[in-house]
Amino acid sequence: MSEFIPIARPVITQAEKDKVMEVLDSGMISTGKWVKELEDNFARYMGEAGACATSSGTTALHVALAAAGLNPGERVLTTPMSFIATSNSILYCGGMPVFCDIDPDTFNISPESIKAAFEQVPEIKYLLLVHLFGLSCDMAPIMDLCKKYNVTIIEDCAQSHGALYHGKKAGTFGLAGTFSFYPTKNMTTGEGGMVISDDAGLIENSKLLREHGIGKDGTHITLGYNFRMTNIEAAIGLCQLERLDEFNAKRRENAAYYKEHLSDVPFIELPVEPVGYVHVYHQFTLKMKVPREPFLEHLKANNIGYKVYYPIPIHLQPLYKKLGYGDCRFPAAEDMAKRVVSIPVHPALGERDRERVVECIRQYKPGGA
Repeated sequence: MSEFIPIARPVITQAEKDKVMEVLDSGMISTGKWVKELEDNFARYMGEAGACATSSGTTALHVALAAAGLNPGERVLTTPMSFIATSNSILYCGGMPVFCDIDPDTFNISPESIKAAFEQVPEIKYLLLVHLFGLSCDMAPIMDLCKKYNVTIIEDCAQSHGALYHGKKAGTFGLAGTFSFYPTKNMTTGEGGMVISDDAGLIENSKLLREHGIGKDGTHITLGYNFRMTNIEAAIGLCQLERLDEFNAKRRENAAYYKEHLSDVPFIELPVEPVGYVHVYHQFTLKMKVPREPFLEHLKANNIGYKVYYPIPIHLQPLYKKLGYGDCRFPAAEDMAKRVVSIPVHPALGERDRERVVECIRQYKPGGA
């Protein structure tokens, strides 16, 4: 049996190990100067004025929405095709998620569905969009719509570190962008997250919220949380950030190889990269034209890692059914949930690994033909 090829594998080098040892030897292993350095470097990389490091991508979403002023009962438009943390962060703030459908070509929330939602639910105050799988949303029409309807944009960039839309980085279009540094992401700190913004007040409020609401005089001036990143995590992140463009280039190289060698396979559709976009391929996600389960069994039998993101749209999750969303229907998202499968594209993938993945897919015979 050939060696297993995982769906994700972080690239950890001696540089990360040495930086972590520097922190451990200092004795300052909680939050501190390394976290501040990562914030400064990440803000500089993104071209934003400020950044606030947090304990996870989920807490980054939570504090960004709260710092943006989301009040209990206010409505936030978002996508049903994402990890559940996206919409849960709205609930954490007491907000009310409103879902709308996706573009099945890009998997991202579609401007047409956004416009329809704004017209049907005029109370919507915020749009929490997700740049899914490493591809930016179609931001020009989305920004025009949000300006027309006076809606504030928050960007969930957990899967899109470094992705570009007509030369501008995902996460820099709205009031705030949020990122995850989970081990599967384009860069990692183990766990961890980041809020970025050009709004100094939002970053200040985010830092208050992530650290028990402690003001500069040491008093607690608002209700906050313990959402701090540690220096140990930041040490890893500092090294990872230096190589983020390299990692993304490798992901794009792997994706290009798949597109070259799988473009004629009749039972799958390959991910798209519209003109003017730079896809960073957090995932390389296929759309199946034939039943998915036998294909997954074929990958498994050949020791090829895979993952279905996401088999159940958020509005059909048991929690959201209990909250009253079960009767909602979003045909494109529901169809994609039944058809998508992601294959390994991470930067640790070797040439022989790519060849094996392609060979395995090309050998598959739908229906046992």
